[in-house]
Amino acid sequence: MLHLIKNSKSIKVIPLGGVGEIGKNMYVVEVEEDLFILDAGLMFPEDEMFGIDIVIPDISYLMDKQDRIRGLFLSHGHEDHTGALAYILSKLPVPVFGTKLTIALTKAKMKEQDVKLTVDFRTVNENTILTFPYSEVSFFQVNHSIPDAVGISILSSEGSIVYTGDFKFDQSADELYRANISKMARIGNEGVLCLLSDSTEAEKPGYTPSEVAVAKELEDLFENADGRIIYTCYASGMNAIQRLFDVTAKTGRKISIIGKTLQDVYQISMKLGYLKVHDNVFIQNNEIDKYNDNEIVIIMTGNQGEPLEALQKMARKSHKLLHIKKGDTVMIAASPHRGGELFLSKTVDLLYRAGANVFYRNIHVSGHGREEELKLMLNLMQPKFFVPVHGEFRMLIAHEQIAWNMGVSPENSIIPEKGDIIEIKGEKIRVAGKAPAGNVLIDGSGIGDVGNIVLRDRKMLSQDGILIVVVSIKRSEKKIISGPEIISRGFVYVRESEELMGNATKLVKEIVEKNIKSHSFEWSTIKQEMRDQLNYYLYNKTKRRPMIIPIIMEV
Repeated sequence: MLHLIKNSKSIKVIPLGGVGEIGKNMYVVEVEEDLFILDAGLMFPEDEMFGIDIVIPDISYLMDKQDRIRGLFLSHGHEDHTGALAYILSKLPVPVFGTKLTIALTKAKMKEQDVKLTVDFRTVNENTILTFPYSEVSFFQVNHSIPDAVGISILSSEGSIVYTGDFKFDQSADELYRANISKMARIGNEGVLCLLSDSTEAEKPGYTPSEVAVAKELEDLFENADGRIIYTCYASGMNAIQRLFDVTAKTGRKISIIGKTLQDVYQISMKLGYLKVHDNVFIQNNEIDKYNDNEIVIIMTGNQGEPLEALQKMARKSHKLLHIKKGDTVMIAASPHRGGELFLSKTVDLLYRAGANVFYRNIHVSGHGREEELKLMLNLMQPKFFVPVHGEFRMLIAHEQIAWNMGVSPENSIIPEKGDIIEIKGEKIRVAGKAPAGNVLIDGSGIGDVGNIVLRDRKMLSQDGILIVVVSIKRSEKKIISGPEIISRGFVYVRESEELMGNATKLVKEIVEKNIKSHSFEWSTIKQEMRDQLNYYLYNKTKRRPMIIPIIMEV
């Protein structure tokens, strides 16, 4: 064990995201004065987050601790672990550590977002050891759906705090993806104080299927496809991309890439040697029509690396480059994000309507380990304390039960909530406090300027619509000059509801005339009375509660 400058007697783990949810992974580890940020991911919005583009972690807890932050450490290049980086670095300009591919993909994404930040990127590999005053950081290669994925080990005088990142154990994996099991065992033998382990597939028994089985399924589909093959996946799903390249070359087809994000990933990965491609396989988009349909493969993603939106445009014939036609074979090699199952179902239905044959099962495997693989990680690491991360609550529960079955004492494990300050001291682990850890919502270029009140208003507008009441008055004469005029959007169709709108207009007029005849009157009082009485009247008549916005103008 490393001889550290001081004994580290106080160790804390704070999940700021990634627990109780899929995505938004961000964990803080504190070893005395050393503070480490592990990953900085985004999450796609849930259905009720109207108009929101992405969701990122709240970093309020870190804002007054910048002098203690030793760095932000990335486990791999997927956006649920790196997508919040630009937003966080604009507030916390700290060094960013990651493997060669992870940093290259992150730089490309930040360039695409037109981020004007000077970032201190530092490249590491699994042989790198970084020494800090109270701790030492090292890395170990894990098997995931993207190369250069690593777990992170933070060594203290009490033992290692190990963060697995995303992992599985595929014994048939290519060398670029192969897990370094011997190094994991070595870390375990030297003593793991606490294990933070990926829980995404904890509910599923057995092993995640091998990539080899999926490649065989893909090959069979290629051989039976008479028309064009349109293959869609996440832009950073590089094992799926590599499988496609291999099968395309083997079956003698030509491949064309559609999507800027995918083009960027392809260029970076080829340059760094993380994708292997046979000669004369690729053609440009404008060359597709020069070949027969049964000679063509098109690989694509959407604008944000999201495959399904682009497919819907193609099925509706609104995509600028490509339309689905009868006889096409469409393969969807991606699992929908949380809440995206309905969107996937609608996309598949649209593709069938357009005449395509659609395959979205058995051609994609998860990059996360199931029960037996989680057991293997526990066996290798032999942790004293256990904190399941990266998963919804039921997944964390399932993972904790696996850990108990593997010999971890129930009192030595904690199911974390976002913001829990988990303290390891002496022989005990406990929740010692709470850090702010809500969602920061990104809408367009706005960061955090949309909160619960705005979302509530958007929800109300989506359900019952809006009424704008406009009236002009002359205070000196105490009379209405024009109006009231009621403008309805999303509430009722005015031509079909003339009586309702007429009565509402009459009600508003009575309210205004009554108030302006009094000696003194307040605009706020008139507006509130309009809202209250209109709300009561309209609900009684329609059982709806539209948002009511009174506008009073004085002339």
